Amino acid sequence: MRTISILGSTGSIGTQTLEVVDVLGNIKIGAITGNQNIKRLEEQARKYRPQLVAVMDEDNAKELRTRLGDTNCRVVSGMDSLIEAATLPEADTVVTSVVGNIGLRPTFAAMEAGKNIALANKETLVSAGQLVMDLAKKRGIQIYPVDSEHSAIFQSLQGNTGNRIRRILLTASGGPFRGKKREELTHITAADALRHPNWNMGKKITIDSATLMNKGLEVMEAKWLFDVDVSQIEVLIHPQSIIHSAVEYEDGAVIAQMGEPDMRVPIQYALTYPKRAANPFPKIDFTQRTNFTFEQPDLETFRCLALAYRALKIGGTMPAVLNAANEIAVARFLDGKIGFLDIPVLIEKTMQAYTVKQTYTLEDLLQADAWARAFATEANV
Repeated sequence: MRTISILGSTGSIGTQTLEVVDVLGNIKIGAITGNQNIKRLEEQARKYRPQLVAVMDEDNAKELRTRLGDTNCRVVSGMDSLIEAATLPEADTVVTSVVGNIGLRPTFAAMEAGKNIALANKETLVSAGQLVMDLAKKRGIQIYPVDSEHSAIFQSLQGNTGNRIRRILLTASGGPFRGKKREELTHITAADALRHPNWNMGKKITIDSATLMNKGLEVMEAKWLFDVDVSQIEVLIHPQSIIHSAVEYEDGAVIAQMGEPDMRVPIQYALTYPKRAANPFPKIDFTQRTNFTFEQPDLETFRCLALAYRALKIGGTMPAVLNAANEIAVARFLDGKIGFLDIPVLIEKTMQAYTVKQTYTLEDLLQADAWARAFATEANV
């Protein structure tokens, strides 16, 4: 019986991770974390009986302590509580599924404590890719990608150690506005952007998918996870979301991972690697899935993807600035304060105002993140 901690257990990835735990039956939950959804945290705590429940907000933590007063679950609050959950001695793996840069400190703490990471928090590698990979190597730990695309690449690399990669084909659904031009996106509302055609995700990630920033962040992740140059990562629009990504080797052979759009499959592989396990999740029927199409992304209309490539090429602390500016831009859009097309404008404005550091520490990244958030919050577009 293994023990894991889940950072962000009430979100989309966290809840699906618990579904996978139910299927596998040989994993114990040592710690869970959340923030606003106290009702769901209580339900999870009562079902899985973790020894630790961490909540960022102290008022919410107080309420949860009262609700769980008849259990043995210990409820703690603040960033220190996330770090405690991430470094729980009994846990061998930490699933990092919190959204945003809030996942940076607990992820680093988990790695320092020798925990393997099932990584669903994009921002960890986007902002601190070099530091993360250096620390993983130093501590001798494994990072198992949970994103469907990076899991697909990871799976396509199995058995090919020593074979040269020509390129990574990172697939994208294209989001709800695939094929539309800028003039058609002028009056897009948050409700429009939250209607993803294939995936059920949280609000922030769904908006990122609509702008293609999600794919830009995944390009950054892929560069660090798989030690390739940015020029070797090609984004390919695949509306059916059946081919989750692929690797082309130097001889021209392409190995892809395919399946129905279901995040529970990559989550399970991250938890069972290198073994696979039976599950009741939907299986692909190729007699019904007969139409696979591919397109190049429209970088003129979906400028967030181009900005992500630019930030990665600039390097240093710039990816952290792009990521932070994007989080603020998405929040302002969801609040109705800026338009859909203003999201890349605000990100670019923040990037242009920033002086990048090429040599940096974790503290430098956190300072860059804080600066970008403050600037993007006040900037006019």
